[in-house]
Amino acid sequence: MKKNVKKRIVLAFGGNALQKNGEVTAEAQKKIAEEVGEAIYELSSKYEIVIAHGNGPQVGNILIHEENASSDKAPAMPLETAVAMSQGQIGYWLTQAINNAFLAHGKQAKVATIVSQVVVSKNDPAFKKPSKPIGQFYDMATAKKLADQKGWTVKEDAGRGWRRVVPSPRPIDIIEKKTIVELIRDGIIVIAAGGGGIPVYRTKVLRRIKGVDAVIDKDFAGEKLAELVKADIFISVTAVPNACIKFGTPEEQKIGIIKASEISKYLPEFKAGSMLPKVQAAIMFANKNKIGIITDIDHLKEALDGKAGTIITK
Repeated sequence: MKKNVKKRIVLAFGGNALQKNGEVTAEAQKKIAEEVGEAIYELSSKYEIVIAHGNGPQVGNILIHEENASSDKAPAMPLETAVAMSQGQIGYWLTQAINNAFLAHGKQAKVATIVSQVVVSKNDPAFKKPSKPIGQFYDMATAKKLADQKGWTVKEDAGRGWRRVVPSPRPIDIIEKKTIVELIRDGIIVIAAGGGGIPVYRTKVLRRIKGVDAVIDKDFAGEKLAELVKADIFISVTAVPNACIKFGTPEEQKIGIIKASEISKYLPEFKAGSMLPKVQAAIMFANKNKIGIITDIDHLKEALDGKAGTIITK
């Protein structure tokens, strides 16, 4: 009898999803991670699962701690190392939540978090135009002083104060891709490319790997991960059940099943840094003759059955 082959899916969860109602303690975020764990359990019988996640608020808090406690004896860690720290932090929460969800159903989970290095190009235009705000807010004088001292780029952020901004280059490759695929084949739920991955580049001489201070959008990293592991479906899990046209207005329209060429016409409708990268990533994956989905955790199962969410096909 032919063995039933599971479809392979990549789920990209936002880092903000773990900080509902302004809760920032580890216990509060672990509690919210339990929802992810239960959702993964419900999907595990039908799908091979790979999880990517964001880290925006978490890595921001790590940087605040690093900067405020920095001294000659214990200097602050660079951004790329802070991203690695957030991968371990959030990976631990998700791994624990998934294990506990399976135990609650009398089963044993097979789950692993992979510290993931994501390759970017040193020639990416993003390095000439840093745009992603990170870390704490400063008044203008303090921000400019820090910029002079540390070589930062700083900008005013939506009337809330001044912040450091860093490059956000596009992902090219994932160093650990072969390891990730081997784990999937062994039936392990894999958490990878956390926080968009640790940004690294290859040197011209010897092709060595080196970290670089930047952040990678988790949806683009998740899409690249889905491509490299040959997933069937890429899902950006966000706070709303559908991508919408004219979002937040009386003319708001939910987008259901749609072709990539059609939703591409609406790209100017979506907000940069919010829904836009989710739609762009889903389009990129759909154009590989696959399926891209945007939905929230409550409609995840229905969306995978084609009954909810924004479902993008070629």
